[in-house]
Amino acid sequence: MKTNVFSLIAAFFLLVGLTAWTSADDKEKEVKIKTSAVCEMCKERIERNLAFEKGVRESNLNLEDKVVTVKYNPKKTDVAKIKSNITKTGYDADEVAADAKGYDKLPACCKKDGHSDGKGHH
Repeated sequence: MKTNVFSLIAAFFLLVGLTAWTSADDKEKEVKIKTSAVCEMCKERIERNLAFEKGVRESNLNLEDKVVTVKYNPKKTDVAKIKSNITKTGYDADEVAADAKGYDKLPACCKKDGHSDGKGHH
């Protein structure tokens, strides 16, 4: 009898643990967005601005492939809002072109054609 009670309790906690794990999984999503970033300053600017986007939990821009990985809460934001944040910052976000006002505010070395000589990056 004690073995059955123990098995029942163990099964209950296992079920509760799995339920908590799957529901936590549902709360966070991840998206990868190709940007037009070119240097460390771009990385800092994009990641900083995404940190202010409601629902974004984490962002990391890989400068080698220019892809920013964003972890976010889909109940608070979506991919379109995340891309809008990036474009307003002055960078392309996948198929969405950079906002002209944001792009004009970027330092010369952060602009698409500003790095042709390979110098001036920070």
